[in-house]
Amino acid sequence: MTTSRAGHTSHTSGASGASGASGASGASGASGTSRTGLTFEDLVAEAAAASVDGWDFSWFEGRATEERPPWGYARAMGERLADASAVLDIQTGGGEVLASAAKLPPLMVATEGWPPNVAKATALLHPRGAVVVASPEDAPLPFADAAFDLVTSRHPVRTYWDEIARVLRPGGTYFSQQVGPASAYELVEYFLGPQPEENRMARDPERARTAAQKAGLTVTDLRPVRLRMEFHDIGAVVHFLRKVIWMVPDFTVEAYEPQLRSLHEKIESEGLFLTHSTRFLIEARKPQA
Repeated sequence: MTTSRAGHTSHTSGASGASGASGASGASGASGTSRTGLTFEDLVAEAAAASVDGWDFSWFEGRATEERPPWGYARAMGERLADASAVLDIQTGGGEVLASAAKLPPLMVATEGWPPNVAKATALLHPRGAVVVASPEDAPLPFADAAFDLVTSRHPVRTYWDEIARVLRPGGTYFSQQVGPASAYELVEYFLGPQPEENRMARDPERARTAAQKAGLTVTDLRPVRLRMEFHDIGAVVHFLRKVIWMVPDFTVEAYEPQLRSLHEKIESEGLFLTHSTRFLIEARKPQA
């Protein structure tokens, strides 16, 4: 994920929380009407009008599914928050994942760069006693050295390891779920064509390990996974590409209408479009002084 929308963070996942569900089969008629009774134009217009603020993926219910990583990031993050005293959540998005924690530490700070998400996260997290700081994702973290004993981040656009190491206290931990290499590339390459190998491997977890170690951190856990992801109608594809903008960075319905129409026919014929997301969990500790 190489781009962002004015600091918009990459908390992609994809689709709904259901795991491994498959779409119904059936073909479209000559009029282009889908098996749901909606035309291509209906489905695209509905998706184009839907809000893409925050990281609520409930719009995809019944329209797309993605398997979840086996480690349960939100639960594991919540367990670590309960034992921490000062925590920073980087690129919090709309604050939805952080807000799922049962208990927040005495000092809880979150950063976010995209203004609509800053407002959403503030409304969600301020009542819990957390502070949301507007900070571009590519800027130095606006905090003193050794300010936090735990730093978390789910699906950051980019990980600035030197900054993470700087704000961690000695003995502190960075805990993150990240998007892995060539995630959803069956979908990406349907629109953009074959991608260079460097693009496909840009998020290799072993590169993350090397970067963390170079910043002076010790990687204590690194787990990659490949997950099944299904789109059951073209509206779900349009909404996904509008929401997760780094997948096809210049995406608009108008620019990609031929590909969308072709993909709509494929979904109607085969029942779904199958792609695969990749994720990795990484935990790294700053050595004691």
